Amino acid sequence: MMGDMALEDITSRATALGIDLSQVDWSSIRLPPNEDFGIISDDDDIKNQDALEFDDELNNIIVVDNLPIVPKEKFDKLEGVIRKIYGQIGVIKENGLWMPIDPNTQKTLGYCFIEYNLPQEAEVAREKTNNYKLDRSHIFAVNMFDDIEKFMKVPDEWAPPESKPYEPGENLQQWLADEKARDQFVIRAGNDTEVLWNDARHMKPDPVYKRSFWTESFVQWSSLGTYLATVHRQGAAVWGGASSFNRLMRYAHPQVKLIDFSPGERFLVTYSSHEPSNPRDTHRVALNIFDVRTGKVMRDFKGSADEFAIGGTGVTGVVWPIFRWAGGKDDKYFARIGKNIISVYETETFSLVDKKSIKVENVVDFSWSPTDSILALYVPELGGGNQPARVSLIQLPGKEELRQKNLFSVSDCKMYWQNNGEYLAVKVDRYTKTKKSTYTGFELFRIKERDIPIEVLELENKNDKIIAFAWEPKGHRFAVIHGDGPRPDVSFYSMRTAHNTGRVSKLTTLKAKQANALFWSPAGRFIILAGLKGFNGQLEFFNVDDLETMATAEHFMATDIEWDPTGRYVATSVTSVHEMENGFNIWSFNGKLLYRILKDHFFQFLWRPRPPSFLSAEKEEEIAKNLKKYTKKYEAEDQDVSMLLSEQDREKRKTLKDEWDRWVNEWKRYHEEEKLERQKLRDGEVSDEEEEYEAKVVEVEELLNVTEEIVPEQD
Repeated sequence: MMGDMALEDITSRATALGIDLSQVDWSSIRLPPNEDFGIISDDDDIKNQDALEFDDELNNIIVVDNLPIVPKEKFDKLEGVIRKIYGQIGVIKENGLWMPIDPNTQKTLGYCFIEYNLPQEAEVAREKTNNYKLDRSHIFAVNMFDDIEKFMKVPDEWAPPESKPYEPGENLQQWLADEKARDQFVIRAGNDTEVLWNDARHMKPDPVYKRSFWTESFVQWSSLGTYLATVHRQGAAVWGGASSFNRLMRYAHPQVKLIDFSPGERFLVTYSSHEPSNPRDTHRVALNIFDVRTGKVMRDFKGSADEFAIGGTGVTGVVWPIFRWAGGKDDKYFARIGKNIISVYETETFSLVDKKSIKVENVVDFSWSPTDSILALYVPELGGGNQPARVSLIQLPGKEELRQKNLFSVSDCKMYWQNNGEYLAVKVDRYTKTKKSTYTGFELFRIKERDIPIEVLELENKNDKIIAFAWEPKGHRFAVIHGDGPRPDVSFYSMRTAHNTGRVSKLTTLKAKQANALFWSPAGRFIILAGLKGFNGQLEFFNVDDLETMATAEHFMATDIEWDPTGRYVATSVTSVHEMENGFNIWSFNGKLLYRILKDHFFQFLWRPRPPSFLSAEKEEEIAKNLKKYTKKYEAEDQDVSMLLSEQDREKRKTLKDEWDRWVNEWKRYHEEEKLERQKLRDGEVSDEEEEYEAKVVEVEELLNVTEEIVPEQD
């Protein structure tokens, strides 16, 4: 039952707006108690929480105006229409929809109240249905019930708004101007989330910000590192700033499970799924695309998990991310795969390009170029091999097919783009003639060259299993781990020959390596050959320019490896999938262990991404040529740090020695105080020196007992 205070509040506010509530059945209205839904406040001080969220009991109610005015016999039909519209957005409470009736005409009054379980659902309903066109004569006007007080304060006469002086906001890129040119990373361990500087010179992390219960599941940096996103039951939030990490925006999406930023971080995609009440039904999926800065929902998608599960499986059968974004920072296009279609949307109107999807019979996979609006599609063989498999390149927005390659006897196919979008490698697993086994080859597309030529690469041993493949991020080389034994081989190839002609060439093959994963430095040149899982964290730091191993190391049970954005440092970590040795190590690019941090219940380590440099390629080349001129400053700083560390070491050693001397002197004092006691125990002998005494051994005999026994005589 609704409390008396809530009833008086609703009545007084509605009366102020001229709304007649005399016919409302208040006994059927139930409002939630004032609670925090089990979520710890986002604010440090609970007293400063937003009044609309926690101090008011009416923040889950909306008022829908401009409804049709209907007689009593059409009341149920109108209520059904409203329930259908608003029930898709959130859970309407039992008896939570009510429409007042005019007692004189027995017709509805043209508005209704809807009560949701959660305030966030009410907010989303207001956002999505305000100005909703039911028909030509009825366009909904939707407001939060809490806004009534705001409307009451509107003056009868209009007055121009008071101009306020401009106050610049916090610089969200301030962290990029660090004087020490350090990078940040975020970690989650236990209930704590921490942002830290990687202070490699001092061989330790430098704290920036720490907070307990900051997220309920995981954290994620935005694509360019501007924001840190947290995930909660009510939705997601982004945070930023130099060191304060203030909350910048909230995104209402109840029970959100996954999030993804567009490459230019203009948009945030959120995902949730709900188990059906009927076990025979499929999971229901909801996706929202938010404008990151305004928090506005630009487009939402709803449906069954089966509709979003084409091409593989993931969370509840869905491959994440469902929407894949075209390369570049403009965030102009995004796409998703469907049954026999690729749906490409543009972000100006968030509608399909040319108002229709690209029809591709039996398509199972696609990917965007990292730098251009080019789609790569894969279609498997059809009709038992009568129609070959194919890979196609399609240019947007014209949907022009740039290149197509037919593939025969294909069992599987994977596509790998090089980071600069210059090359596309297609790994093709083909059946042998007997179809009892498969072998692997590569189709290498030169995207930037005229007519997009394709080269075929097969390993010397065609039957070798391909364990891993990786492009050099800023270069023309790639690495492949291949082999069937416990110690596979690692081969390096170049898309250029010695004369820079367009032919792929092998650089070298490293035999019998304990490696099953490849991690290139973001700047290229260096790579880590990693042995994870079964190899228990074996690491080999390899210089591809010189084709030599710089160092070998081990991080026992390592589960994750991630280079920092500059390629100077690399982090290896052991997450809580293992019960022991949780924490992370920071290494230099050439394999020197800089420091190690142990953390119980360690969950995440993420470097903060850096946006692309504003320097032109020519300017970067000029800096590289004149590097010695710039290094003098940093060498001096390194020397200062080295001296500081040496001084700190000396101070530490001096402190330890002083503590030892204090301990020794204290025991000497005790020894002197107990001198008289020791003298008494020695029968008056004064000296404590054992060498001044002569040790004598004295034997003492003592008769304990005498017994006489008569022995009988023997015959």
